[in-house]
Amino acid sequence: MNLSIPQQKSSTFGKVMDKIANLSQGPGVYIFKDAKKEIIYIGKATNLRSRVSSYFQGLEGSDPSIGIGSLQYARPIEAFVHEVADLGVQETESVLEALILEANLIKKYQPKYNVKERDDKSFSYFVITKDEFPRVLILRGTEIYSPKRSDRQPSERLMADGPPKRQRESLSGGSIKRIFGPYTSKRQMEIALKIIRRIFPYHAIAAKTEKGCLDFQMGRCPGPYAGAITKKDYTRNIRGITLMLEGNKKNLVRKLEKEMREFAKDQNFEKAEDVKRKIFALNHIQDIALIGAGRDEAVPRLYGAALRIEAYDISNISGDHAVGSMIVFRDDKPDKTQYRKFKIKISNGADDAGMMKEVLTRRFHNTWNKPDLILLDGGKGHLNMAQKVLLDFGLIIPTVAVAKGPTRKKLDLYLGNYKISKEINNILSDQNLLSKIMGEAHRFAIGYHRKLRRKNLLN
Repeated sequence: MNLSIPQQKSSTFGKVMDKIANLSQGPGVYIFKDAKKEIIYIGKATNLRSRVSSYFQGLEGSDPSIGIGSLQYARPIEAFVHEVADLGVQETESVLEALILEANLIKKYQPKYNVKERDDKSFSYFVITKDEFPRVLILRGTEIYSPKRSDRQPSERLMADGPPKRQRESLSGGSIKRIFGPYTSKRQMEIALKIIRRIFPYHAIAAKTEKGCLDFQMGRCPGPYAGAITKKDYTRNIRGITLMLEGNKKNLVRKLEKEMREFAKDQNFEKAEDVKRKIFALNHIQDIALIGAGRDEAVPRLYGAALRIEAYDISNISGDHAVGSMIVFRDDKPDKTQYRKFKIKISNGADDAGMMKEVLTRRFHNTWNKPDLILLDGGKGHLNMAQKVLLDFGLIIPTVAVAKGPTRKKLDLYLGNYKISKEINNILSDQNLLSKIMGEAHRFAIGYHRKLRRKNLLN
């Protein structure tokens, strides 16, 4: 089969790869464009260079005739990559701002691979109510949009400013003032809102009282109905949240700096100090939990993206020369460019679970792409340990401990209480594939272990 493509497309591929090599390793939003300069996909990243390059791994250094314009790839990758002719990025100061910017740009440009075959029922939104003391909610499209409007096209739904008035008035006991979105990850939204709420607290429950309100007792609610905050100051908090969700952090900081100077001029030093703390928090946003909340958004699974499966194994002799391995499969094929090995640093003897904990902890401190499925060599104890590690990073990833059964002919699987997709279920039902993956993890671990032993003997 002749895989050659026009020289122009090969040249385009080279230009794209050159741009990727010069990308920042900080957070931001990346924008893929086709040959007509039309935006076809927008995504966010904690590390722009790492995330964008992951789409093209396996293409660099390959036959130059196989470029972006070809549908023939060395391994399964996101199906839309063959249309990419150019890319742009917008850097942000934090992952939180990247999350918000991504949503605002998707709504503005309606890229086909972000919205194709999807509508508001697939997305979630931040909503600010019209209550006397407005609340901030996270709602799915099905909770906002009237079924009678289902004849609209997906792009029309995304562009809409909100539901019909009759629908707004009955929503959660209050009407809607503003809607922000769409967002694809409700989990990330929840973490983002926790971060924002620490800076700008608000009353979250429908009840117009702080009696029995745990948030009020813990300081997350400023207590407007208990008279603990004036309506003017509460409104300032909601304005701060609004500007953040609009992506206007710089404008927000300028407004706060002006307020701080005015309070200081009036010798209201307590309020000036409170505003100063808000400014500091905005300039030093702590979004580590948000970084770990799921992998950077990739193309929805219906566009052909391969599952990323990570498998882990430990190799040692009574705790000596202990090592850990992480191997990666894309569906049923190994991706050796993503393999990682770990030299165990703890020294607690032959503690396999403790060693595995160290490996997982070190792995998730990195900004590598997050897996869709984790496989561990071990039993229930390993599974319980892994779930605690993932929880510490704010992650919910299907994790399975894989052990050889009593006859060693059948694998015993220990799975937590996860809601798993059809694709993952198919993987877990294929004993031959699981044996292949875990065997590769063992091979990679023991190979590194033997290398360290040989090196020690030589020394």
